[in-house]
Formats: sequence, structure tokens, C-alpha cells
Amino acid sequence: MADKPKHGLARGLTNYGDADFSLYLRRSFAKSMGYSDEILNRPVIGIAQSASGYNNCHRHFPELIEATKRGVLAAGGLPIDFPTISLGETFLNPTSMMYRNLMSMDVEEMVSAQPMDAVVLLGGCDKTLPAQLMGSASADIPAIHVVAGPMMTSLYKGERLGACTDCRRFWARYRAGEVSGTEISEVEGSLATTAGTCAVMGTASTMACIAETLGMILPGTASIPAVHADRLRAAEASGARAVELAQEKLTPSQIITEKSVENALRVLLAIGGSTNAIIHLTAVAGRRGIDISLDRLNAISDETPVLVDLKPTGPYYMEDLFAAGGLGPVLHELKPLLHLDCITVAGETLGERLATPPGYVDHDVVHHFDDPVYPQGGLVALFGSLAPDGAILKRSAAEESLFENEGRAVVFSSLADLADRIDDPDLDVTPDDFLVLQNAGPKSQSGMPEAGYLPIPGKLAKQGVKDMVRLSDARMSGTAFGTIILHIAPEAATGGPLSRVRNGDRIRLSVEDRRLDLLVDDAELAKRKATADLADPKRGYKRLYADHVLQAPEGCDFDFLKQDAE
Repeated sequence: MADKPKHGLARGLTNYGDADFSLYLRRSFAKSMGYSDEILNRPVIGIAQSASGYNNCHRHFPELIEATKRGVLAAGGLPIDFPTISLGETFLNPTSMMYRNLMSMDVEEMVSAQPMDAVVLLGGCDKTLPAQLMGSASADIPAIHVVAGPMMTSLYKGERLGACTDCRRFWARYRAGEVSGTEISEVEGSLATTAGTCAVMGTASTMACIAETLGMILPGTASIPAVHADRLRAAEASGARAVELAQEKLTPSQIITEKSVENALRVLLAIGGSTNAIIHLTAVAGRRGIDISLDRLNAISDETPVLVDLKPTGPYYMEDLFAAGGLGPVLHELKPLLHLDCITVAGETLGERLATPPGYVDHDVVHHFDDPVYPQGGLVALFGSLAPDGAILKRSAAEESLFENEGRAVVFSSLADLADRIDDPDLDVTPDDFLVLQNAGPKSQSGMPEAGYLPIPGKLAKQGVKDMVRLSDARMSGTAFGTIILHIAPEAATGGPLSRVRNGDRIRLSVEDRRLDLLVDDAELAKRKATADLADPKRGYKRLYADHVLQAPEGCDFDFLKQDAE
């Protein structure tokens, strides 16, 4: 038995010192689950699923799993589902980002250690899909992803609402005294009313579009709403395709290449996607030994317009993008700029996919290349004395009048300090100041949460101030908006320049010149002690995280998980 081709249950045998006995014992235990000899001889297709009672985005996964199994069985495979870590974005402390790498390790190890000829990975919530992409890229067996799909919007007093751009908008109005306590409670019950990920072009939707561009999900499936019947049909088709992938031995290393990563980077800019996605795409690419340069990001951004008019950049939602034709029309508009020879899990190249013109397209949602929402890409990288290794601004969701600016620093040394003082009526702050948050990066006590969306100070909010320059080493939710500079590297906790900013310092921002500079001379900076708040956990995963997490320009992956560049 041990000399038979290693497929199905014969893959990766448990080591008892006797391979024939190992397979005999494995089949015996499999038969205790009611499997017949005939079905145990089929190719095994693992289904890695990330449902949890703490993950509202994935509450429809029982249906998706059954649809995936249906596709596998119809194509002649044996589907076996298994759980992995699930990262419910709003339910994890201190932040889901801290556990993305842990989930990626879980996915990689379970895909590698258990017998399967191919794997279907079901995920969607913000850090879940990146973790699964990282894990499947490292495991490098035939893999196809199925995304959760976005929520549908709901109505509040005749106005469409969708998590979570609208939740931030209403919360800002509540803090400004424009919305009552009763009204904010009513809004709370209207923001997220179906299964699925956030209804806007937040991190989850951005990563779904990136996965489709990379070629790791079936074409046309990124934007299907979670509750739409097409989402189940996509799962069924993905299960069937997984059986074919097992036979073709088409692996992520053949799909995730320098060219497909650059395509994904261009699409990220064209859809006005989440700032988080540059970190996640960098981490996924790093698992295949591919580096992403922030200088290259800027070069691509200058020649790639924003074409998709979704919140938080525009007025529309993901269900509107689906109705407008999905990601396909975006790819068609970008076709002259894309690498068309990239292979996808569908077994075709991107060029072959785009050889057929798109059908109906709503050009209010997906603009023509020569009639863009914005003439340049949604993200831009900044460098300078305050961000030697780079920082990120989502300019498509920012106030352009603030792009060329100089202001006085109002500094918060930590998240606790921010919470204590941001609404203090005696806070010395004006609308022209720059709000600065320190010690919120990956190695800080807070683990790089989505705290970069610093609230407008209470007294300014009540005066009607809607935006001001805010900067930190933290992240920002993909659903948020404003003139917010993020991912400043090196971070404050490691003694980067950000740690030496003091109240009253002058900071200069120039988006045109890609600069973020602290206007303090070197001699004065040398005298200042860093306000470092480095995490120092004593045990467990948090110890591993603190010791090995990389900075934002390297994707915040662990140093030992990155593959060396070829």
C-alpha cells in the first residue's frame, strides 16, 4: 500500500514507523465516520473554514460549506472541512491585527499537516482573508479561496446605511451633539443587518478585490453579496474547481508572482481601497519572496486613477459595485496597464479573461479610465525626517485643502493619553494643528490597532470641524475617512523619530513632494528621550509576536515566516 501514488488519504502519513500500518490505521478511523471504500479513494479536498460565534461576518458559513462540498462531490472529490482560528474584527483585544499572523500559521500548518490534494479556504473578515492568503501561499498546495461577500445595506429614516463608514459618520455627529442618544441607538441597530463583511470598500472588500486580481478566487466573485444566491453558486463552483486544481497541480506559487502582485497593487489604487491592504498585500507577497517598494507604490499611484466611487471615497456600496458589473469592468479599464499573462485559479490567464468585453456596466459606480473619480491612485506613501521608512495617506478619502500644510503638533503619548484628553475642554488645540499619536505601532503595547482615526477633539467637533491632519504609527479602518497619515515607520515604540515629537513642534506635510517632516533641528532631537512604550509580554503568542513582528513596510509579518527574495 505504501508504494501507491501519494494522493488522498495516503498523503502525509502519520509516522508510526510503518507506512503501510499508518495508512491502514488512518482508513480505519476514517471509516468510523461512515465513509465507504469508494469515496475514500477519491481526491481529498480540504475545506478550511473560519466560522465562529464571535464572527458576525461569517454567520452564513454553514450554507457556504455545504455548497462547497456539493461542488467537490459533483466533481468526484471527497470534501473534508476543518476549522481554523476565526478573527472577528470587533471582538478581539487589543486588535485582530495581532492575531493575523497566528491565524496564518494555523492555516499553513493544518493545510500542510493534514491529508488533502487541494484546499478551499472560506474567509472574509478583515484579517481572516489576508491570514488565509498568507497561509496558503506558504503551504503551496493547490488552493482556491471563497470570500464571505459584503453585507447588504439597510434603511434608517429613508437613508441607506452600511457598516462601517456610516457608523463612523454618525458617531462623529453624536460626539458633536448633532445626534441624540436615542437616535444613535437606533442607528446602531441599522448599520449591520445581514451576514457578510462591511458594505463599503473597507479592508474586507478591498482584500476580496485583491484576491480576485491576484487570481486566488474565481473571476467575478469578489463583490457578490453574502446573502445572494450567487454567493452559494460561487462556493459550489470553487469546490468543483478545487478537484481540477488537484489534478492540474496548480499552486499559489504559480499564481502569486511579481506580476500578479503588481496588478493587485494597481487595483488597490484604482478602487480607492483600504490602507490596511498595503500591509496585507506586502505580507502575502513576502510569503513568496516578493518585496513591495513604497517608491514603486507612488510611481503606480501617479499613473493609476481611482475608478470606483464607493464609500468611504464616494456615495456607493459594495452591492452597487456587484450590480454595476463587479471587479471585471475595473480590470477592463485598467487592461493596458496590467500584466495579462498572469495565471489564475480558473486555469486561464488574466488576458484570456479580459478578451471578452464586459456586459452591462454602471459607469456612475465604475468610471471610465478617462473620466476617473480621482486622477491619481487612492493611496500615497510619504517619506521624510518624521517617516524615514515611509508612511501611508489615503488621499482619495482626505481633504485636499490640507495636503500642502504646516502645523503645530498636539501630541498624545499613547491610546490611554488620547482617551483621557481628546475631549478635555481645556485641551490646547485649534483646527490648524496636527494631532499626533505615539506608541500605537506593531511593537507597542497596543499592537497596532485601528486607532489612527483620531477623533476630532470634542470642543472642535462641536464647532463643526470635520477634518484635520492626524498622524500616527497606528492603522485606520478601511471604512474610515479623513486626512490621516498612518503606519509611520520606524514606529515610536522602537525609538523612531515619531517618539521624539513634542507639543508645539512644527510639522510639514507635502503630498505633492511625498514628504512628512518634523521641523526640529538634529541637536534638539538628540537631547530628547524617546517616549517608548514597547510591549514586553512574558509568555505565549504575545511573546512570540513582540519578539518577531516586523514594521509596516514589511507587512507586519513575522521575520521567520517571510520567504527570502529570489
